[in-house]
Amino acid sequence: MQLKKLLTFTASYLNFKNKIILHFFGTLIACLLKRLYMINGYYDATGAMVTQFNRLNVISNNLANVNTAGFKQDNIIIGDFERIFSKKRDNLPLENNTKKAAKFLNRNLNKVPIVVEEYTNFSVGDIQKTSNPLDVALKEKNQFFAIQTPSGEKLTRAGNFNLDSEGYLITKDGFKVLDDKDQPIQLSSKYPLIIDKNGNLFQNHQKIATFKIVKIDNLNTLKKVGSNMFDFIPDTATIDPNNSTLQGFLEKSNVNPIKEMTNLIETNRLVEQYQKVMTTFMDDLNRDAIEKLANVRA
Repeated sequence: MQLKKLLTFTASYLNFKNKIILHFFGTLIACLLKRLYMINGYYDATGAMVTQFNRLNVISNNLANVNTAGFKQDNIIIGDFERIFSKKRDNLPLENNTKKAAKFLNRNLNKVPIVVEEYTNFSVGDIQKTSNPLDVALKEKNQFFAIQTPSGEKLTRAGNFNLDSEGYLITKDGFKVLDDKDQPIQLSSKYPLIIDKNGNLFQNHQKIATFKIVKIDNLNTLKKVGSNMFDFIPDTATIDPNNSTLQGFLEKSNVNPIKEMTNLIETNRLVEQYQKVMTTFMDDLNRDAIEKLANVRA
């Protein structure tokens, strides 16, 4: 009789203990999943906000150059890792692009918006008449002036030129403009300057030089290097000054200030929304941590 009671008590105790263990682990797993969800949500909001900050930098730079002659607007494309991965998946150096590649993926972070590509809009800006003989505009979007810089030859669309103390034709930043023989163009301040449509420069009824007008067939190969200049691959460039120049005119920036201001307001609102989401997740994490600490017994 005593043995039977003991066995019954032991079974009841073990059953009760198992229930406690299952409840404990169930609660622990639920807490971990909740914490994981909150952390991943925080990362999602953080990644999205960083992307909007990058977009904000591009928009701010565009607005800062609204009045910069020949400036070309920059834009970005926002996508997500999952879409990029699906396109590049077959090119991965893995025989099995499912199991082995899956360890590089986080299913909760796949769709965080990121900057996929940044590109430049090379459309021709408005052509403004200035009647300044040193202002020169280019007619086609793939035509550029060649500029001599300390880091090598660069290209620019900005035709607001000046003369330095030695009579060299220079850009706004003081870089010398090159002719079709890769020599700096030097003029006289005594005679008026005439520039025909083919980039030829005349003074005192004599031809002084010809602009080195570089044509780029694939504009995607150009890279901005600052000071409104572009770096280029020489093998992709051709020299063609024919029907290229307009004297006394200046190409303005192709940035649309109204559109950029609209984008700026939209981006600021998105940043504020993501910041609120991050604050909400942090409040939940802190509240959860405080509750867990309060239930711990010494």
